[in-house]
Amino acid sequence: MKRTIYLHIGNNYSVDVRDIVGIFDMDNTTVSGFTNRLLERAEKNREVFYATYELPKSFIITEKNGRNRVYVSQLAASTLKKRLAEGGGL
Repeated sequence: MKRTIYLHIGNNYSVDVRDIVGIFDMDNTTVSGFTNRLLERAEKNREVFYATYELPKSFIITEKNGRNRVYVSQLAASTLKKRLAEGGGL
């Protein structure tokens, strides 16, 4: 039986690590017009989920069964990547 690992992304939100496409730093990636369009499209399509009420520091893109989701987190991308390397942070 395979063990499912979840990445805790803040405020009681977790995502299945098998669904993660990428983890991105909000400050470094949103200067690109491409990233802004991606986030705008996801917002328009109601694919954005906010795991924070604080200043967002990162976003996580997931894909499962052909559906994309974008999770916005107050945790730094480096923190999320460290949690992922350590087994998910749960």
